[in-house]
Amino acid sequence: MTGEAIPGPDGLLRCPWGLSTEDYVAYHDEEWGRPVHGDDALFERLCLEAFQSGLSWITILRRREGFRKAFSGFRIADVARFTEADRERLLADEGIIRNRAKVDATLANAKLLATWSTGELDALIWSHAPDRATRSAPRTLAEVPAVTDESTALSKALKKRGLRFIGPTTAYALMQACGLVDDHLKGCVARGGE
Repeated sequence: MTGEAIPGPDGLLRCPWGLSTEDYVAYHDEEWGRPVHGDDALFERLCLEAFQSGLSWITILRRREGFRKAFSGFRIADVARFTEADRERLLADEGIIRNRAKVDATLANAKLLATWSTGELDALIWSHAPDRATRSAPRTLAEVPAVTDESTALSKALKKRGLRFIGPTTAYALMQACGLVDDHLKGCVARGGE
């Protein structure tokens, strides 16, 4: 495999990872790289990317509904009210990744974000979106970075505001998933504007 866009069963070109499992096809075609706005929606993506750290994204994708159920749909105001009993429930929940540090970071981040103004998280994250006109479409997977100057700046900005478990690599994965950047390969059916 050259890492270039390849034809799927329907003959349309896609990023190779988008065809690696059935679960990825819809996620690749309909979600990844599409703009996401709203504090709760971005909180969900931020949390899921943090839970993915050190794991395969497919592991998180297959448990996403379990995460949504366990974390009250990732509504910041609701998660911010979670108690120690909720924390223990989460650490025993087999429908999610039961990593103590990641659960604690999610709860702490929700409590912090509940003190922010509506739209503040959205504005902060999107203020780090690079100018799409300056970025050409990657031709191969090897041309897709894991970290950029923008993701490093986003990570620093979020940490400076008190958020936890969001390093530059996690920040870049968030930027990709939420459409701040379009890393679909050249020729991919899901690439915006091409």
